[in-house]
Amino acid sequence: MYSRNIMVLSIFIFLLLSCNSNENKEVEVTQPKKYKTEQFVMGADLSYVNAVQDHGGKFMDDSGKVTDPFVHLNQNGANAVRVRLWHNPEWQKSLYGSVKYHQLGDVTKTIQRAKQAGMQVNLDIHYSDDWADPAKQATPKAWQNANLNVLKDSIYEYTLKVLQHLKSQNLTPEFIQIGNENNGGICFPTGKINNNNFSNFGQLLTSGIKAVRDFSTSSDIKPQIILHVAQLQNADYWANGVINQAGVKDFDILGISHYYQWSEVKTFEAITSQIKNLTAKFGKEIMIVETAFPWTTNNADQYSNILSVTNIPSGYKASKEDQLKYMQELTQAIIAGGGKGIMYWEPCWISSNLKDQWGTGSSWENNTYYDFTGKPLPVIKFMTTEYKF
Repeated sequence: MYSRNIMVLSIFIFLLLSCNSNENKEVEVTQPKKYKTEQFVMGADLSYVNAVQDHGGKFMDDSGKVTDPFVHLNQNGANAVRVRLWHNPEWQKSLYGSVKYHQLGDVTKTIQRAKQAGMQVNLDIHYSDDWADPAKQATPKAWQNANLNVLKDSIYEYTLKVLQHLKSQNLTPEFIQIGNENNGGICFPTGKINNNNFSNFGQLLTSGIKAVRDFSTSSDIKPQIILHVAQLQNADYWANGVINQAGVKDFDILGISHYYQWSEVKTFEAITSQIKNLTAKFGKEIMIVETAFPWTTNNADQYSNILSVTNIPSGYKASKEDQLKYMQELTQAIIAGGGKGIMYWEPCWISSNLKDQWGTGSSWENNTYYDFTGKPLPVIKFMTTEYKF
């Protein structure tokens, strides 16, 4: 009888433990894949967030609760934040009453938010008071009368000052872009590439690079240097001019903008091949530092959108599902080519009451990570997808 009771008790305990084990399995939550920047940079340009939130923009998590987009994106796989810096955008006074956004104070706030959320930072110094891109690279007003030697010194001192300021706040960036989409050069007209002559441009780049390297000698964080050209079809010619003609070799990453609307490199196979070729030829890591894809053909405001939905790659449409699919396949293509990372341009530039030189709202809200009500879109999942390395 005693033995039988012991046996019954043992069976009861076994069944109880089994039930508890099954219950634990049922409530087990699988954490999404999160990459470290050393393996692959999953970046987002969040330069607009401060301004959008100041003008009524709200971001939500999956439950519909208002959230901090820095924290929310990090929770969903983002490991780096890109932020642009303008020298002195005085033109903002007519819009906001002061020089308010994308200057050093605003950028400091953005970097602080990124670091607090657990992400690294790519500081994109435009060396201009306004947008710098392939079509325009206006010299800051404060430097406009400078000759080449004075301009070199101005770039050096400014870059060093910015980094020293950030270091004093414990906000040193892990990546630094010396310029933004510098297809035609920097600080026009002095640093413009004329008749395939990269000399002045190269000297100005070298000044910015030297400032970063000099800063790094006394910094625990030693920023990796990115040089930036728009579109893969331009990268070979441009990198050859910078490296082999101008002799600018002391940088770490060749950063490239890839937008389907302006790209001549159409297929994912061609993207992979181009990245492989660039890496082998120039010995630099490759990173896509700007890209995007639309999730809708609609507008949330009267501000005309920039990316055309009529030039979408074959086999895709502007939809929530295809936005995710495109970003997954683009990311895999970059990885297959040996690329270091991807940074999505302005995923939080949702429509709000924010005004700029051309309109009120957003010209990018059809490409964001959040819909017109601020709810997250499926595209966010591309950052935690399991990729083949």
